[in-house]
Order: sequence, then C-alpha cells, then structure tokens
Amino acid sequence: MIRVSDMPLEVLRDVFGYADFRAGQRDAVDAMLVGRDALVLLPTGAGKSLCYQVPAIVRARRGEGATLVVSPLIALMNDQVAALAGKGIAVAALHSQCDEAQRTETIGRLLRGELALLYVSPERAVLDGFKRLLGRARIAMFAIDEAHCVSQWGHDFRPEYMRLGKLRALSSAPMIALTATATPRVMDEIASSLELRMPVTVRGDFRRPNLAFEVVHVAGQGGDERRLAATIDALERAGLRQRGGSGRGIVYCSTRKKAEDVAAHLKQAGFAAGHYHAGRTALARDRAQAGFALGRQRVLVATNAFGMGIDHPDVRVIVHFQAPGSVEAYYQEAGRAGRDGEPGHCLLLFGAADLVTQRRIAESGAAARRAHLDEALATMARYANEWTCRQRMLCEHFTGNGDETACGNCDVCRAPNREPRSVGAAPKILGADEQQTILIAVTAHRRAIGKGTLAKALRGSQAKPVLVHGLDRLAQHGALAAFDEEDIVATIEQLVRDGRLVRRGRKYPTIALPAAAKVRASGASYARASGASQPPRTTYGRRGRDGSRTSSITVELDRYRKRMARQLGWKAYMIFPRSTITALDRDRPDSLAALARIPGLGPSRIARFGDDVVAIVRRYAE
Repeated sequence: MIRVSDMPLEVLRDVFGYADFRAGQRDAVDAMLVGRDALVLLPTGAGKSLCYQVPAIVRARRGEGATLVVSPLIALMNDQVAALAGKGIAVAALHSQCDEAQRTETIGRLLRGELALLYVSPERAVLDGFKRLLGRARIAMFAIDEAHCVSQWGHDFRPEYMRLGKLRALSSAPMIALTATATPRVMDEIASSLELRMPVTVRGDFRRPNLAFEVVHVAGQGGDERRLAATIDALERAGLRQRGGSGRGIVYCSTRKKAEDVAAHLKQAGFAAGHYHAGRTALARDRAQAGFALGRQRVLVATNAFGMGIDHPDVRVIVHFQAPGSVEAYYQEAGRAGRDGEPGHCLLLFGAADLVTQRRIAESGAAARRAHLDEALATMARYANEWTCRQRMLCEHFTGNGDETACGNCDVCRAPNREPRSVGAAPKILGADEQQTILIAVTAHRRAIGKGTLAKALRGSQAKPVLVHGLDRLAQHGALAAFDEEDIVATIEQLVRDGRLVRRGRKYPTIALPAAAKVRASGASYARASGASQPPRTTYGRRGRDGSRTSSITVELDRYRKRMARQLGWKAYMIFPRSTITALDRDRPDSLAALARIPGLGPSRIARFGDDVVAIVRRYAE
C-alpha cells in the first residue's frame, strides 16, 4: 500500500515511543487515513490497538473529529484511557461506572471537538439516544475492538455487536474491525455484520516463537491432585514461588469454584496467589487485579472473566487447569504469555471431563453458542490429542494456511518420537541419551543431591532448592524439559539399581556417583566437557532468571518505574517497557538529548520522567 505521509510514523515515535510499525500495522493505519474500511486479524500481543490509535490521533490533529472505539470491557477501556491520557492524548470513556458529572463533561468535550478518542461499550453504542448524540458530533473513524464478538461462531458472542453495523448510517467515516481470534469463517461474518465496504484485510503472523506450548493429559483417579502437581511444577520452573523477582503466572479455570479452590491450594503451597472471577464484588476484583499488576501476587487464578485487554509484558507461564471451550479462547488466553519477547510456557492440562464441564457451561448460555458447541469442542480435543506441532496447528486454525514450519519449541517438536505426556500413568524409564545427561549433571555438580531436586533442575525449574544448590547454573538445567518429572525420578532410581549411581543417607537420602574420589578427580573435566558454568563473579545488582547478574542500572530503573506506576495508578510498562530499560543500560545516555535516541521513550515520557532517568543512569554507571 502507498504510504500516505510521514505523520503516522511521527505519532508512533513521539507518542508511543516505537521506532517503526510491526508487520501489518502500517497497512491498517494507511487504510484508515485514506478513508478505507479495514479488517484486522493480529495475534494477541501484536499491537492491534495501535492500528486505530495512531490514525485516530493523526485525524484529530488534522481537525477531522473524534474516533469512536467500541470495547467490550470496562476494565479494558479504563486501561487504554489511562495509558493514552498519560501520553498527553485527549481521550475519555462513557460507561456504567461514570457518574453524571463525568458523563456531562465527556459529552461536552465530544461536541466541542476536544477529544481524539471516545471509548464506549457495545451496549451504549447501539442506544438510540447515543446515536442521536453522535449525529451532533464530528466522527473521524469507527473502531470495533474484539470484533469476533460479532460472530455467532465466535467464542465470546455478544448480541449487541451484531447491531453495530447500524452505526454506518450515522457517518461516512471509515470503520476498522480488529480481533486476535477469528477463523476465516468468523472473518467473513464480521465483515458482513458490520457492513464493511471492500475492507483492506490485514492478517498477521500467528507464530509466537518465544512461546513453548505443551499439553499434559490427566489420566485416572485423583485428577485434581495431579493437575495441582503439574501446575505447581510449571510455576516453580518459572521461579514464581519466591515472593520477589520478575515474572508472573496466570492459571485459568473453567468455573468460579475451581478458581477459588486452586488459588487456596497454591497459597498453601507457598505461592503469592490471588483469584479473580465475575462472581466477586467489583472492589474484590479491582484489588485482585491491582495486586497482580503491582507484583504483590505473582500468580493469579482466574476464569475467563480475566481476559480481554490484559497486557502484562512479563507473564512467564499460562496454565489452563482445565481445557477451555474452544481453540479461539485458548489461544487468546495463552497468547498473554511472553509479550516482552522473552520465553513463555503455555501448559494445557486436558482430560475428558473438561469437555463435559464446557458443555454444561455452554448449555446454560445463549442458544447461538450451543448451536456451534460440538464443533468447537471437537476442535479443542483434536488440538490436545494430535501429536503434531502445536504452534503449526494453531496458526493453521486461524489463517487456513497449512504450510507453516514446525516451531521447534513445543512439547511435540522437542520430543517428536514420544507419546503425549500424561500425569497419572505409570512412570517410564528414559533412554540412553537421557540417562547420560543425568550422569553428566551429577558429575558436573560434584556434590550429592536429592533426586527430586535434580529432576526439577533437569526440567528447568527455578524452585528455591534448585537455586540454593546452584543447579540452575548447570549446562543440563532444562535439558530434559520435555519429560515428566516422575519419569526422570524413575530413571534416576533405575540408575541406582544398576549401580551407576548410589544412594546416600537415610533420613534425607541423596544420590551421587559411586566413588566420591572419582567425582573429585573427574568433576572438573566433566564440567568442562558438559559446558557447566560457575557463578559469575560480579558485584552488580541481583540475580536474573538465567543465573546471571543484572546490572544496578537495570535494577534501579525497574524500581523507579514500579514506584512511579504506584504513584500514578498506572501499570509499570506504561512508564516505559522493559526493552527500554535494556536499551538504557546498554547505551547509558547522560542527557535528555541522548534519551531521545532510546526506543520506547517519546517526548511526553522524556518530559515527565527524563530527568529522573538520566540521574539514575549517571549515578549507577559510575
């Protein structure tokens, strides 16, 4: 598409702090600026909101009016309004939590042409009184966020969305519809229902190479206990048992009762865990969301009520304690992991009972949802049961393109010749290569160690015992992540029976090589051969997830943005993203002019936080 001007890029850099558009974004932006409709399918975390926010700001600066944004959740509206207002953009929202004074002020700003964007719910957008109000205002664009809610084939159908096409009669302004979860069939229904006129269609790349998708089948009796054990293992591997540190985890449950139960068990297991569902009071939900956002609770157990618009960049693990009712719902929720580009783990715990639960939930809902239930559940079961690249299956589901290459990162790609992982089945003895990995790890560690702790380390856990014993610094840390902990422990026990390892101690048994002298004599050479590393010798900062030290600049900048976020009532990434901290530590700018060259900082952020940032860099660079 021909680029209409340099102004969108200037807005992107100055307001949002990004150096350039991501794939697909610029095509959508330019469509809006030349008056074309657009239909945008971009995966979770790919920056859909910029596709309408950037042209909305450009059009407002040209004096062309306000952009009406239809958004389905009040929490989502409030987050986006706060983020844009913090960047100096004239923005407001109208929803049920606004009092009369707020509504009067917002309507006045709209009619006076003072707003760049106005967020409303679909229920308000279709009211006759609101449509009459729009007839008196100057509208530059319509933006329909989470547009899959239009479709009866979608996983989150909202009847009011089907009436949004009537907005076209109020203005000739272009309309953009955006979603992260729509199959080709749903895309067609969105275009038809919203009466889009020859829309420019943007389909993004649904591959998320930093995400490791995994399915674990829950077999036999005592399923909840095994699900809890698998959940705790995944959270521990992400280092989330500790109270401090970076990273978060979300555990999704199908019912409110299950969310409460799982959160209670995680608390008993030592995790700082909260829970969130629609049955709690508004105050309780706000407190749970704030505790999670501010890092006071590193794990949140939730139903799908904790959903659209959640934008924490450092979610390291998403666990689906039970399978959701559709692949669309699963990918939208799992896609909230790893938005900062760092590794994320997406674990689905799957059992036949999950489909029964989803059927019961759906049968109590809308008839339109029940009509498509069988197909949705069959697709979910096929994703869980087929032993083929998980990410390829997800991409094909949304794009219809079956030519994607294997991701190399999911459970299938990492162990293509094994059966699906199952908890509740009898443990298996691993092969010769995996046994050799265990022996090398024991030799490289050079000290006796508990078999359970060793198994956790080989699976990549960041649990406290693993860190205390320095097992996270072994080259073999995470080398057997594709295997069950029970299978690794069973293999260690087999090595003991074979005499290749020995057991020491009675009350707290550990395992080691048969001869301590041999360990001392050969340990260093084994460590060199296996690539084991020693703790880095540095006085900088705190230890990161990979065992390395984080520089003091990074530590202090992270503390500063969290402190400012608390003062302003923002999320930490709204101050500046973690990638900006990395760039600041690397380039160490010593002036406001130098700050302007750092990605993620624009004039508004520099004006507000620049002096503090430069002072921190100067102080800790010495």
